[in-house]
Amino acid sequence: MEPSPFPYQGPLEPFQVQGRDEILRDLLQRVEGRRVTALLGPRRYGKTSLLRRLAADLPHMTTVWVDLYEVSSLPDVAVRFDEALGSTTGRFVSMARDLAASLSLNLGLVKIELTGPARGRPDPSLTFRSLLEVLVRTAVRHPTLLVLDEFSSIGRVSGAAGALRTAVQHHYQELGIIFAGSHPSMMRALFSARPQPFYGQADLVEVGPLSAGAVEEMVRQGFASTGRDSGRAGGLIARFTGGHPQRSMQLADACWRHTPPGETCDEHRWSRALTEVRQATSESMERLYSAFERGERAVLRAVARSGSIYGAEAGLLDLSSGTATHARQALLGSGDLMETGSGLAVVDPLLADWLRQRFPV
Repeated sequence: MEPSPFPYQGPLEPFQVQGRDEILRDLLQRVEGRRVTALLGPRRYGKTSLLRRLAADLPHMTTVWVDLYEVSSLPDVAVRFDEALGSTTGRFVSMARDLAASLSLNLGLVKIELTGPARGRPDPSLTFRSLLEVLVRTAVRHPTLLVLDEFSSIGRVSGAAGALRTAVQHHYQELGIIFAGSHPSMMRALFSARPQPFYGQADLVEVGPLSAGAVEEMVRQGFASTGRDSGRAGGLIARFTGGHPQRSMQLADACWRHTPPGETCDEHRWSRALTEVRQATSESMERLYSAFERGERAVLRAVARSGSIYGAEAGLLDLSSGTATHARQALLGSGDLMETGSGLAVVDPLLADWLRQRFPV
């Protein structure tokens, strides 16, 4: 079977990233200028793909990629840093192993040591600080980009952010640092609230939706590269998704599969593709919706229909202003809602569509 030109499951390969030239240029300039940056954006907005492309565009630098998703303890944080350091290659990892050995640290084996018998288990705080020392001392001697992915999770681990700041704060001019996170309001708080260790320590850069033109060009090129004509599919997809990167690729893939080589994706094929995607995601949308609190469910329904949490829609759902305000803040914080120039919007266009289909009134 011919591979689809629209992969949408998981991060893209660097060469597959499209429609992000402007923000890529900005990030390249920031890293090369050693400007500490926090990259904010909702889930499935392509932050990981974007950063993988950025790393590929900086071949003279070694990227240390620390995945902090759902870290829950200091030992957990230490293990993530150990795994990140141990998975690097070339001169960087050789230097890092030598430095680790001088600190009596077995790089790549921290998880085994921290989960071993309690009697011989090392202190996780000291282990974490030693790992940070290895990272910084190696990065000072070798061009390094440090990516701290899902950084917002570190906020729940007491002392972790503070230890990290202590280790890197005097080396901002010697290594590139990008923090990334999928909870925009939490990420903002980590860098703009005075009690936080990284208060005022990074420029905030938002990853927005793809432009309509970028979506249309992506669809046109993908179809053309496989001997098909996208017709009006690009415009229809852009209008439906509002530029949501992953959902745009998912719908483009469905349209592509319904269009044989040598033919054009007409509105009938678009309709069939949309129906297929709706059916494929319906069960997951039901589960997702059920996991929200009652007030959050009401706010999502109101926003999906009117873009507002007040007025007739809220009255219909018996949504008090206090409940609406609290739920709104929670949903903005989790990245399920976003603010636009015209009001509020549900971030996932398929969830918004499911809500309108599931609750027509």
